[in-house]
Amino acid sequence: MDWANLGPLLWQAAGETLYMVLITLVAGGFFGLLIGLGLYLTRAGNLLENRVVFTVLNVLINLIRPVPFIIFLVALGPVTRFVTGRTIGIDAFTFAMCVMASVVFARLVEQNLVTIDPGVVEAARAMGASPLRIIRTVLVPEALAPLILGYTFLFVGVLDMSAIGGYLGAGGLGDFAIVHGYQQYNWGVTFVVVVIIVAVVQLVQVLGNTLAKRALRR
Repeated sequence: MDWANLGPLLWQAAGETLYMVLITLVAGGFFGLLIGLGLYLTRAGNLLENRVVFTVLNVLINLIRPVPFIIFLVALGPVTRFVTGRTIGIDAFTFAMCVMASVVFARLVEQNLVTIDPGVVEAARAMGASPLRIIRTVLVPEALAPLILGYTFLFVGVLDMSAIGGYLGAGGLGDFAIVHGYQQYNWGVTFVVVVIIVAVVQLVQVLGNTLAKRALRR
């Protein structure tokens, strides 16, 4: 392995992966939280019951989430071109990741919120709390620990998605491992990339577990 030449390429690939993952986590976390809250609040018998909104959001998630990501990239092409002006490149790929991450995290948020004791919400309603205040002071704090774990799970999923960025010319560590490792029978390069990804995932998982435990002990 000629790391004098590969080193700068590895750093560039790591930077591309970091760019894709960070933007996707911020956008996917934000929109996923909003959509997940919308799903929960508009369920039958809930604070903002609305069958139409719930059905639209629920169908949207059920349509997108089961699609394998590499097929989703192709299917989303016209929308990606409309939003980013291109169907290839790091921005186009990151946009597709943001959409998929939002949908995945929205379902995680909804599933965590429905486990909250309805009596806690009813008590807040009986005291005259507005829906916004119930969300801020009851729902999010009660579900904070599982939401943190869900966000940690989202990170791992987003990192997995970024590994196929090479298919759209987005680069990243996955593309580096394929081009300079697998395609050149340089297994040492592939091994180094795998070690980096595993180490990052372990660090984030430990951080997520620690934050979740602190949230539970509030």
